[in-house]
Amino acid sequence: ETMAINKSKVAVGFIVVGVLTVFFGTLLTFVGPLIIDDQVVKNTVIDPKNEMSYTMWRDVPVPFFMSVYFFHVLNPKEILAGEKPMVEQRGPYVYRYKDNITFHPNSTVSYKEYRSYYFEPSMSVGNESDVLTIPNMLVLGAAVMLESLSVPVRMIISMAFKTFDEGPFLTKTVGELMWGYDSKLVNFLNKYLPGMLPSSGKFGLFSEFNNSDTGLFTIHTGKDDIRNVHKVVSWNGLTELSYWRTPQCNMINGTAGQMWPPFMTEESTLPFYSPDACRSLELVYQRSGKMKGIPLYRFVAPKTLFANGTDYSPNEGFCPCRQSGLLNVSSCRQNSPVFISHPHFFNADPVLLDYVHGLSPNEEDHGLFIDIHPLTGVPLNVSIRLQLNLYMKRVRGITETGKISEVVMPMLWFEERGYIDGPILNTFHTNLVVLPAVMEYMQYGMIALGLEIYCFLPYQNHSSVTFCTRTDHWSSNQKLMKVGYTEASQEETGRTI
Repeated sequence: ETMAINKSKVAVGFIVVGVLTVFFGTLLTFVGPLIIDDQVVKNTVIDPKNEMSYTMWRDVPVPFFMSVYFFHVLNPKEILAGEKPMVEQRGPYVYRYKDNITFHPNSTVSYKEYRSYYFEPSMSVGNESDVLTIPNMLVLGAAVMLESLSVPVRMIISMAFKTFDEGPFLTKTVGELMWGYDSKLVNFLNKYLPGMLPSSGKFGLFSEFNNSDTGLFTIHTGKDDIRNVHKVVSWNGLTELSYWRTPQCNMINGTAGQMWPPFMTEESTLPFYSPDACRSLELVYQRSGKMKGIPLYRFVAPKTLFANGTDYSPNEGFCPCRQSGLLNVSSCRQNSPVFISHPHFFNADPVLLDYVHGLSPNEEDHGLFIDIHPLTGVPLNVSIRLQLNLYMKRVRGITETGKISEVVMPMLWFEERGYIDGPILNTFHTNLVVLPAVMEYMQYGMIALGLEIYCFLPYQNHSSVTFCTRTDHWSSNQKLMKVGYTEASQEETGRTI
């Protein structure tokens, strides 16, 4: 009798343990995601007290490279005679690239992001000493800008170009085209007409970007509302722009383009403000995927991003427009006839390809994308690709323009690319893939173990009937039937003998 009582106590103990194990396993299925979300919030808020998240925001752990591809002009003389331009892509020429941080009591922080570029020969196809020919923006750009002046004034300007040895095309090294070259005209303008050119030193396509900053950003820290973390409050003290024709186009939307708020879904978009494009851009969800086991969402540029006002009415404020696929940035570039597009006019009006030989757009090489970890809003893989174009045409009185046919001429395109790798990627994988998986296996393992303890062990000791005993009763009935059948058979056999 004592042994029976002990067995009964053991059985009750097993039942209690099983119930508790199932309870905690079930509880973990509900509490686990809340714990993960809470940790995401704590590690996403921009707070100097949180060393890991603050350091990750301040020193973005993604090594960025800028690859530049020039369109070398093959037939400059023929272009001046009115023939179609022929270009050949050269490159890439690869360059590697938050300080002044001030926190405010209203849950915002201000900072400047500095840029400095260093040539990476091992990653480049060619050297900075390579010689290329491209349109001379100082001459052909100025010709379009000054077209509204009288013919006599234009003729005087044309004489000035000749005096300063400025022709319609430049043949310079990559280094000179990128960072600046000596020009008598530039020196004259900087001396007697200061402020007319974007740079006070040598004239180069990227001279104003090197050793500079992108402006003063003030963004939300996320302390008051995690949904606003990284979102821009103002840029250079401005809460809206004045470059464009409508309030919507002048809005400063989204983040500064480094990180985004957490907890993204497939319906989320990726808005960010780009000082280089002088406007806010917005990417849309394309697909989900994985990067070395880490889940990601890929966001890409919609076809409407650079569409003209005719094809997409909300973009009317960015006009005057030309064909879809071109963004006129003259309003923020000293009125220079400069247009931004995707490389090789990808996703643009196909007619643009008819005016230039040597272009072959495709999404893999020329589409821009950002791969985001949706839970944290951290970019894992980034590729921003944009093309710089010059609007050229014949201008009466300026003989340097010859008989040039009206054309949007590709000058160069560049890709800013970076991706998480090394120790940071391993830490990311451990915290956001391995640990949640372990937690998930634990919760289901505890539930399974609890049910096993609750259902299996007590009935090894013939405990009372519950929902788990149908199989046990079926087995017992089988045994009784088998015993009865055996006894009956033996009795029948005895009679026969």
